[in-house]
Amino acid sequence: MLHAEATISHITAWLHNYCISSKQHGFVVGISGGIDSAVVSTLCARTGLPMLCVEMPIHQAPSQVDRAQEHIAWLRAQFPNVEEVRTDLTPVFDALTQALPSQPDSPALHLALANSRARLRMTTLYFHAGMRRSLVAGTGNKVEDFGVGFYTKYGDGGVDLSPIADLMKSEVFALAKALGIADSILQAKPTDGLFGDDRSDEDQLGASYPELEWAMALRDSATEANVSGLTPRQREVLAIYDRLHAANAHKWNAIPVCVIPNHLR
Repeated sequence: MLHAEATISHITAWLHNYCISSKQHGFVVGISGGIDSAVVSTLCARTGLPMLCVEMPIHQAPSQVDRAQEHIAWLRAQFPNVEEVRTDLTPVFDALTQALPSQPDSPALHLALANSRARLRMTTLYFHAGMRRSLVAGTGNKVEDFGVGFYTKYGDGGVDLSPIADLMKSEVFALAKALGIADSILQAKPTDGLFGDDRSDEDQLGASYPELEWAMALRDSATEANVSGLTPRQREVLAIYDRLHAANAHKWNAIPVCVIPNHLR
């Protein structure tokens, strides 16, 4: 059982100490209206260091925009060190889409464009971070970052530090409740918001976060005996987890470098 209050204090101190030791001024966080960015931005705000909330809509669902704005307003009412900026990336994304080759109804095209949204946002966050001498705080949790790789490389995976990447999604929810995050965010279905529709993370992954956490824990226990006697659904979830974990290992493994043998120099 996670000790939420003590964990909040631990992460807050870690963020503060890392920022000071890096000789940076504060933090920049992209606010999506989801649980992860809400928790990370609140933790950064609690450090007392300057923190910029960046809203970056791209054909965003109104419900996501509303939750993001509600959270930013709540943060600013509590923490005088919090500022906000809104950068509407919709026209930028549309211009990029028009400049790229088009293959209507291509699943590969839709995924590539979804990842392009995340990379436009990463570029925007680093612009603001560079202007403020601040760190981009990542919002990925453990099952996303190291279990199924549910993020965009050099998109939302492009960050300076990851304060909640050792927390399962269920633990992020526990922190959110302890921090007083709005019910509208706590009750919303998790979504990456990259497709401009209402599809949830579960719709894309084929399994819920509690199911994926179960599969991750099972694989971490590393014995074949543990997979005997599973229900059909458990076997299906485990297969989903194994497939995604293998397919996305390139996201957390070091970039391969071709080493030139000495005899070729």
